Amino acid sequence: MSDFAIGVDIGGTNTKFGIVDKHGKILSQDRMLTNEAEGVQGFVDELYEKLTPLIEKAGGIEKFAGIGVGAPNGNYYSGTIEYAANLKWRGIIPFAKITSDKFSLPVKLTNDANAAAMGEMKYGCAKGMKHFITITLGTGVGSGIVIDGKIVLGHDGFAGELGHTIIRPGGRLHAGTGIRGSLESYASATGVRETAIELLTKNPKEESLLRDYSINDLITSKTVYDCAVKGDNIANEVFNFTGQILGEALANFVLFSSPEAIVLFGGLTKAGDLIMHPTRQAMEASLIQIFKNKVKLIFSQLNEADAAILGASALIWDN
Repeated sequence: MSDFAIGVDIGGTNTKFGIVDKHGKILSQDRMLTNEAEGVQGFVDELYEKLTPLIEKAGGIEKFAGIGVGAPNGNYYSGTIEYAANLKWRGIIPFAKITSDKFSLPVKLTNDANAAAMGEMKYGCAKGMKHFITITLGTGVGSGIVIDGKIVLGHDGFAGELGHTIIRPGGRLHAGTGIRGSLESYASATGVRETAIELLTKNPKEESLLRDYSINDLITSKTVYDCAVKGDNIANEVFNFTGQILGEALANFVLFSSPEAIVLFGGLTKAGDLIMHPTRQAMEASLIQIFKNKVKLIFSQLNEADAAILGASALIWDN
């Protein structure tokens, strides 16, 4: 009988993995550097070495239903990781097959934002919901769209890239894609930093606590938050501007799928009301009447350190 699943979250720097039971309890977990091993086979070999003791401690491989993996540019249909910019594995990588062959277990793979949505639906604040959107606000902006209780994947497995939708035509250049004005350019932690630098440059005579930090190294979304909490005008303006753009984008997404809720997740949500208040205000102001005050805008309640593992493991229990 299968009692457990393995959840693996592949990030650009670290890969987190753990043993999860059907109730969403993580029995054990660990992490490793993503790009240290030589090639994808070396990565899977190292993952196997690190997971084997955890598997044995849980009662052996026969106790496991499979391995769920969340990864950048992960394709659920094909089990491949395709052209992931922040991984050193180039091209199309048959990751699910390589991993399944190594572990002798079924492997399901999807992109990291879809895995987060699965985690919310199975274990988090979207439990019981059939229509919701998860937005991950981290280094980038990811999204998972759930309609009728199913993740929207599209014909090729890559649907739901809401972070790359254009919210300011002709606007800020996104270095990774070469596109101008995408949501990710503004509403990510990277975008917050860029907005802070722009405002400091635009208003050279305005005093700001942010001027005590080096633009090249020390201004981050965390720096901006720390200064905003202390009442710094420019830092607060950064969050108001970011929330305005995010809220307008969320209104577009509401018009598209009429979700019951939008769940915000990721490092930028630690700013709390600094980001939530302007976002909610801009979203409601941008909605037509039939959608106003209908959609819950909420922060994820999942522990950030565990959510990625839970979300990936939820792929295995998704029948």
